Amino acid sequence: MTPPSPPPFWKTTPLADMTTEQWESLCDGCGRCCLHKLRDDDTEELHYTSVACRLLDVKTCQCTDYLKRHRKVQDCVTLTPTMIPDLDWLPPDCAYKRLSDGLDLPAWHPLITGDPNTVITSGASAAGRCISERRAGALEDYIVDWPAEPATTPDGN
Repeated sequence: MTPPSPPPFWKTTPLADMTTEQWESLCDGCGRCCLHKLRDDDTEELHYTSVACRLLDVKTCQCTDYLKRHRKVQDCVTLTPTMIPDLDWLPPDCAYKRLSDGLDLPAWHPLITGDPNTVITSGASAAGRCISERRAGALEDYIVDWPAEPATTPDGN
């Protein structure tokens, strides 16, 4: 009889104790955190846009210069375990947010499915649904709801 497999690292390791490799693997590559957001000065209401950071490849949702992104984009945010609970702009199915809230990864997450394309088939990815800030006009013209909506599983559930 084969012994049971150990639970995956995200179920046993707190975010703050993860290795860099574990932490980075939690990112599903959806690109939604790289979309510009607008916050109403009066109401503090958050508005998502479909306008991507200039370094985001809008077809693949991969950063075109991940290692040097902070030098090229001054307001690029590096997520840390301590800041996650206070960020209201992360997508609801973001792995960092879900794990911080005591939830599991979404069923379509590549760490669960073993397939990096499930982030696209689930509807979580911004791939093909966003425009580069270099091509966009006023951010107000690109306000959308979908970045704030949870994605589904690969089979549509």
